[in-house]
Amino acid sequence: MLNGFLNLSWWGDVVYALIVTHITIASVTIYLHRHSAHRALELHPIPAHFFRFWLWLTTGMLTKHWTAIHRKHHAKCETAEDPHSPQFYGIRTVLLRGAELYRNEGRNKETLERYGHGTPDDWLERNIYNHDRIGIYTMLTINLLLCGPIGLTIWAVQMLWIPLLAAGVINGIGHYWGYRNFQPEDASTNIMPWGLLIGGEELHNNHHAYPTSAKLSNSWYEFDIGWLYIRILETFGLARVKKVAPKLRLNPSKTTCDLETLQAIATHRYEVIAKYSSTLRDTCVAELQALKGEAAGIDTAMIKRWLRIEKAALPEAEQAKRELMLSSSNSLKTIYQMREELAQLWQRSNASTDQLVKQLENWCHRAESSGIVALERFSKRLRCYA
Repeated sequence: MLNGFLNLSWWGDVVYALIVTHITIASVTIYLHRHSAHRALELHPIPAHFFRFWLWLTTGMLTKHWTAIHRKHHAKCETAEDPHSPQFYGIRTVLLRGAELYRNEGRNKETLERYGHGTPDDWLERNIYNHDRIGIYTMLTINLLLCGPIGLTIWAVQMLWIPLLAAGVINGIGHYWGYRNFQPEDASTNIMPWGLLIGGEELHNNHHAYPTSAKLSNSWYEFDIGWLYIRILETFGLARVKKVAPKLRLNPSKTTCDLETLQAIATHRYEVIAKYSSTLRDTCVAELQALKGEAAGIDTAMIKRWLRIEKAALPEAEQAKRELMLSSSNSLKTIYQMREELAQLWQRSNASTDQLVKQLENWCHRAESSGIVALERFSKRLRCYA
């Protein structure tokens, strides 16, 4: 059998494949996602151009296409206009045909014009990187020269890496299964432990809560390897972080709502709703079990999902079941109604600051007189936000 220039053993080929695919993932998460799409960090021209060149070799993706499609995903998340929502297309379609959904949206000129602003439009982009097949076939040639015939297999893995892990796993599973630290108005989830394979992108719920944060990890047990690389680049003056997610502070001495409370829940609104859901979850489950026959076809997993995800992001069949359940229990109806009222506080743009503070204080008063212990406990903690 002919060998390539490197003359690697089988394990050497595996290591080589892991290295080149990992560089591709790092390029996607650092350059395309955090730098280009969300402007969470600035990159020095040296790493920025290296990432562009590497993505041309290994994916053939254009910066403008990826950036525009991802921005549209955030703007139209979980709707019919979302380029790749499993809530709309179905999880099977997004997992198996995620790359096809990406290519279809890339042909949408309106998407590119509306969401692709601020991306490279230089001579290289127009005359070199625009020819995707030249890039990926150049990568095939390099692999064959370095590794011999096995280079074809390594190249095939490279070509499948982003369509499978990014277009499939992140866009599919990352909006369907997993846990949620925050409750933005979509179905995004975190899907640990995929960090080394997906570069931190598995922390998708954290990202949807704070999309302009350069750091995707939030809890102590989460590891964002992309953030590690960004800090290394920053150390050598090759990157500048512009924003990271803020941390919620508590002032235990506070007993009434004020401007600080209002500003805190507006800034951390997705975390506030997540804490509301976790605090009231056991109460909801106990009430569900008490309903028994009246809640036929509804299990505890389903009610936890309804607490985690906004009504608009649920399929219509689940919305109907949710309304049926609420009509069977005054306690559950109160819990969900109070949740929706709390979420509406930061959406009332016409109200003055003083009015919003009064509405928040009124919300807390009603929560503490509801007779639901967990709701009262949550309200008293909410007053301490600063």
